[in-house]
Amino acid sequence: MITDPTTPNAAQMRMRSPVQRAALFCGLGFLALGFAGFVPVLTMNFNAIEMGSGSDAMLLGIFQVSVMHNVIFLLLGLGGLGLSRLSSTARWYLRVGGIVNVLLWIFGLLVDKGSMANFVSINLFDDWLYFVLALTMIGLSFLPHHEDRLNLRGS
Repeated sequence: MITDPTTPNAAQMRMRSPVQRAALFCGLGFLALGFAGFVPVLTMNFNAIEMGSGSDAMLLGIFQVSVMHNVIFLLLGLGGLGLSRLSSTARWYLRVGGIVNVLLWIFGLLVDKGSMANFVSINLFDDWLYFVLALTMIGLSFLPHHEDRLNLRGS
């Protein structure tokens, strides 16, 4: 059977572009963070976890987490998995997710950590994690939206 080399086969159809892989990777990372915040072995003071403000639970003993905090990560993770299917939505997810992280970073810098206004329950380490996540996601959104296929056969 002779096949047309310009027609993509099933394996090529399943290939993801760099921006899609980045969105998928970010989504998986957020899911991991979200679930980790509910695992007592990974979260110190797990019995002190609260819905939002006042939570004393610490993921890996560093990052302050709350139920709301973990749910935000889980939603970002599910969004990444779902929106990584198309290049256009993957790029949109990375940019909007980056903006959400910028807003959380700014919120963390402005809010009094001990007040009830800190409704997400974040600390200084969370602030800088959000900053790094924002830069990473926005930077990854500029990856190519198509898979560059190299012709590996000799010309």
